[in-house]
Amino acid sequence: MQNPKEYITQNKERFINELIELLKIPSVSADPAFSQDVLNTADAVQKALLQAGCDTVEIFETEGYPIVYGEKIINADLPTVLVYGHYDVQPADPIELWDSPPYEPVIKKTALHPEGAIFARGACDDKGQMYMHVKALEYMTKTDQLPCNVKFMIEGEEEVGSNNLAVFVENNKEKLANDIILISDTGMIANDVPSITTGLRGLSYVEVEVTGPNRDLHSGLYGGAVANPINILTKMIASLHDENNHITIPGFYDKVEDLSAEERAEMAKAPFVLDDYQNALDIDSVYGEEGYSTNERNSIRPTLDVNGIWGGYIGEGAKTVIASKAYAKISMRLVPNQDWKDITELFKTHFESIAPKGVSVKVTPHHGGQGYVTPIDTIGYKAASKAYETTFGKKPIPQRSGGSIPIVALFEKELESKTILMGFGLDSDAIHSPNEHFGVWNYLKGIETIPYFYQFFTDMNK
Repeated sequence: MQNPKEYITQNKERFINELIELLKIPSVSADPAFSQDVLNTADAVQKALLQAGCDTVEIFETEGYPIVYGEKIINADLPTVLVYGHYDVQPADPIELWDSPPYEPVIKKTALHPEGAIFARGACDDKGQMYMHVKALEYMTKTDQLPCNVKFMIEGEEEVGSNNLAVFVENNKEKLANDIILISDTGMIANDVPSITTGLRGLSYVEVEVTGPNRDLHSGLYGGAVANPINILTKMIASLHDENNHITIPGFYDKVEDLSAEERAEMAKAPFVLDDYQNALDIDSVYGEEGYSTNERNSIRPTLDVNGIWGGYIGEGAKTVIASKAYAKISMRLVPNQDWKDITELFKTHFESIAPKGVSVKVTPHHGGQGYVTPIDTIGYKAASKAYETTFGKKPIPQRSGGSIPIVALFEKELESKTILMGFGLDSDAIHSPNEHFGVWNYLKGIETIPYFYQFFTDMNK
């Protein structure tokens, strides 16, 4: 394969400007107020895939937002790569914490991105990383170097649980048939330390509601005489961890895999400076489950976190009430072998059981997914490793991620093919947070590296 650098250099400004235009569309799948913007983004992705060289691109309606499917089939006897990505984004809230408007992309230099980074919601998760694949296809088709078949499946509901993707996959197995699935919705250790994600945690996401009296009460007249749902909820949540930050739900750890000392030693080889980690987050100490390192806590161990908690009066000034209800949203990141439906049921049973008299508890499951581990001895991993080595000049480190992409396990179950996670973002890119960004260097490096994966994967399958 010819070196893609010349083509990328010639088209650099256009590649950046196209991504900026895509980032201007607020495709927030969680908020119905942005529904037309989500649909407009699907149209934009369809147009981009056609311009990049797909022979056909279809928009498939679902009960939610549509799935964009495109393909370029050059020879049925050649391998087929299925690219998955998503065009929806997280809500931008809290808006006031952004240094620039979330849907008015700007390029600014940072310490980790001296060549500049694009600041916008969705820049890294996942529009920027998804669009790398579109531009990589353009390079391969325009220079007549596409070595195999390629299919694209880009959805608009990843940030709300991919509820309709499973139905689409189950109903379109023949259309989606492939030899390997390629996803860029993860990151790497650093720009000078490439890595490939080999494991993902599963997810169970629930909402809890604690109800006390049938209405808000005067805290002077009733305080101390009736259960306060907010007080009760905070006590219940606090009890979910013990003094060693071990989760106290009975049965929670029953299927958790204990990695060997050898495997943990391999993981420990990844560069990590605790002071830099703490300084980047402006904290004076790390926190977590006793007996595990920071990198182990956020990758190979399950967790339970409160993502939001509310109830009572939170407006200006004072209003002395005992609220009738209190709420919280809770996520549990799970490791392989922990079934998210089983864990959800364990949580529900336990949380209801610890509620004291005087309140009632309701647990509402939202969504979830299974964890995933991809072997490093497969052709797909070896091709990806060689691709990174070609463009970065060094072998990538296999690394388990703390994040979740629930549909990866679904793909293996329904399509019977492995997934390779080639991420080019950094942990510091603030995905899901104010001031999300994606390095220009990283964006272009992805476009440069992806074509080599196609070439090496095709060669290794001969």
